[in-house]
This record gives sequence, structure tokens and C-alpha cells, in this order.
Amino acid sequence: SNDSTLVVQSTLITFELVALISLNFQKLFIYRGFSLFMATDESSSEMVQLETKSKQQTRSANNRVFKIVVLGDGGVGKSALTLQFVSHSFFENHDPTIEDSYQQQAVIDGQVALLDILDTAGQMEFTAMRDQYMRAGEGFIICYSITDRRSFEEALEYYKLVSKVRNCDHVPIVLVGNKYDLEQHRKVSTEEGQVLAHRYACPFFETSAALRLFVDDIFHALIREIREIRGCDKAISTRKKRVRMS
Repeated sequence: SNDSTLVVQSTLITFELVALISLNFQKLFIYRGFSLFMATDESSSEMVQLETKSKQQTRSANNRVFKIVVLGDGGVGKSALTLQFVSHSFFENHDPTIEDSYQQQAVIDGQVALLDILDTAGQMEFTAMRDQYMRAGEGFIICYSITDRRSFEEALEYYKLVSKVRNCDHVPIVLVGNKYDLEQHRKVSTEEGQVLAHRYACPFFETSAALRLFVDDIFHALIREIREIRGCDKAISTRKKRVRMS
């Protein structure tokens, strides 16, 4: 009888221990499961934050890239100006360009800018290519030579082409009268350049690629023009979002 009682008590104790262990294990499992869920949730949050940060960094990087197209009649010194800006070198004898591209980083008004510069052909014949880069470009440097009256007249045609292809109110443009070092052969007065620039509502410079005169200034001025347009576009976009939300 005593043995039976001991067996029953032993069995009950065993069941209680099993139940207690099971309960503790369940609690531990639940706790671990919660911890795992929390860790997963935190990881997900971190991933979202990383993705957002990555997008912001990409957007910030994109904001630093400026696609610039250099236009003008053949022989006005487009390539010479571009190469002076990029490499601080002047090449008097340069092969006629079909299309060359360069990249140059600069700090303009305390902000880093990566200039993606396309130096184009001086012939109007490359129509398909011309329309393509006019659509892709954010800003344009239109060049003429102060020693060549025809190139000055062509500058107006390039402006008309850009306006037609882009079909927008204001395109960032800088007008450049190059070869200032050949003053004795001047065929286009400074005043004529100023009048044309006023008509374009754009900055105007007379430059010398040979002397590196105002070379940096034309590219920096164009970046400022592009930044101003970007700022206006961003403000308009923000206003539209607010209108939709209201």
C-alpha cells in the first residue's frame, strides 16, 4: 500500500515536472519567437532606412551631375575652350570634332559639381545626333568667334534650334564670343554680343581659349543657371504636391 502511494506520488511529481518544463519551454519559445520577430522587425526597419538613405544619396549624387552641351559653328574654338577647362591645355591644331565627351569636377559656390560636357560637331548636318543631345543636355554654351561674322549669325540659329527641340520657356544658355586674343581681326563688336545675350536673357562672355581668359567663368555661370532652373522646378513640384494633398 505504501509502495503504491509512493508510485502515485512519484508519477504526479513527474507529471508536474514535465508540465513545468513544458510551460517554461513554451515561455522560452514564445520569448525567443518574440525576440526573433522583434529582430526581424528591427532589421526590416533598418533595411527601409538604408534604402531611403541610398535613394537620398543617389538623388544627391544626381543633383551634382550637370549635362552640358557646347554648340557653335566649326572653327570657333569649342574644343579649345572645353579642353582648357578640363585639362588647362591649349591645342592650336585640333582635329574637327564629330562628338567628344569629357567629365570635370569643380566646386562652384561651395558646392561640388560634376560636369558631363559634350563637345559637338560644328556642322548642322548631323541632324539626328544633334536633336538627341539637345534633348539630353541640361544647359548649353553657344559659341561664336569674334573674328567670324557668319559664326555670330549661326549662334542665333543654334539658339532657335535649342528652343525648338526643348520646347520650354527657359533653357539655361551662356553665349560666348571666343578668340578675344585676336582683337585686331575682330568682326563682331562686344555690343552686338551683349544685345544678342539680352535677347536670349542669358549670361555673355568674351573669352580666349589661347590665354585661358574667362574659360572657367562660362562653365560656372552655366551651372548657376541650371541650379536656378532646378530650384524653380523643385518649388513648383512641391506646390503641386501640396495642392493634391489639400
